[in-house]
Amino acid sequence: MADKDYYDILGVPKTATADEIKKAYRKQARKHHPDAGGSEAKFKELNEAYEVLSDEDKRTQYDTYGRYFGGNMPPGGPGGYPGGTEAGWPGGFPGGAGGYTNVDMGDLGDLFGTFFGGAGGAPGGGGKRSHARRGADLQYDLTVGFDEALEGTSTKVDVKRTETCAACKGSGARPGTSPTTCPTCSGSGHVTQSQGVFGFSRPCPRCGGKGTIVEHPCAVCKGKGQVVKVKPLTVNIPPGVTDGGKLRFAGKGESGTGGAPPGDLYVVTHVKPHAYYTRDGADVLLDLPVTIDEAALGTEVMVPTPDGGRVKLKVPAGTSDGKVLRVPGKGAPKLKGKGRGDLKVRVKVAVPQKLSSEQKDLLKRFASSRQEDVRAHIV
Repeated sequence: MADKDYYDILGVPKTATADEIKKAYRKQARKHHPDAGGSEAKFKELNEAYEVLSDEDKRTQYDTYGRYFGGNMPPGGPGGYPGGTEAGWPGGFPGGAGGYTNVDMGDLGDLFGTFFGGAGGAPGGGGKRSHARRGADLQYDLTVGFDEALEGTSTKVDVKRTETCAACKGSGARPGTSPTTCPTCSGSGHVTQSQGVFGFSRPCPRCGGKGTIVEHPCAVCKGKGQVVKVKPLTVNIPPGVTDGGKLRFAGKGESGTGGAPPGDLYVVTHVKPHAYYTRDGADVLLDLPVTIDEAALGTEVMVPTPDGGRVKLKVPAGTSDGKVLRVPGKGAPKLKGKGRGDLKVRVKVAVPQKLSSEQKDLLKRFASSRQEDVRAHIV
């Protein structure tokens, strides 16, 4: 078998320092660790390379002879190999059971912390994993009227969510009994498959990673510790909500497990359209029809406001179609902050569709007396 190039395996030059070798090894080990979906064969190669190149004496022997002989220097022969052959030592490296070498485990502390969740979850760490998990967030779509969105409202909604089983208090065990420590994993929640000096951890197949088993399940929740319920909740919708807005109600989501807090409920508001108002954030838009003569000569009109009142609005002489006039503070309440937005009145000049003979004559006389060329800028 051809000798392996340990420098090439780690991706470092032969002049690499000890720190560079260590850094390269840790990077490659994270990438190729079997628990991270990497190749076990590649991981073995990396450990062989690091075990030799990280030790000054072993690296010297490897650099001199192109192979490490486990502390036994070759007695000279062709190529410097024992007995003058390139067969090497049977079974690979001495002391490397299963192809793994004696890598300093201290160098891998943070590596295993990545895969097994810290010292308590590392193979052989002896600590139990925490199975507490925050409850999931829920979303509820709520349709409100235009006026309700402006004024705010309080309503009841039926929310389907999981809750801690009251009968067993979330243990999953029948009242009067308790979950027992899983005999397969001894309560750790994981089992370790040993290969050489390394072990690969996976969730315990018997308890599913919980560390405990329920021998006598609760009749209410069937051993799950949680039940699904439809619960009516009163939600207060503040003034000023918008279409598509999202309100958060802390702790009103799914219940947590293992003593963890519940999730949150998010209520998404959908606002029904109004007959003549539209929303632009805290501003309310109203289209106001005016006649040609009102737009030309100017006028004052009474316009409705979203709060149910009416205000007098002055339309200046010469107002063009599409011009927006503002009525300050007569819009929607500001959801974040104080005060209200504005009522924005957009002028829509209404062109008459039917004219009497007298009206036509008046318009013709007006047209003949008009001096302004409104298209002068484009001809």
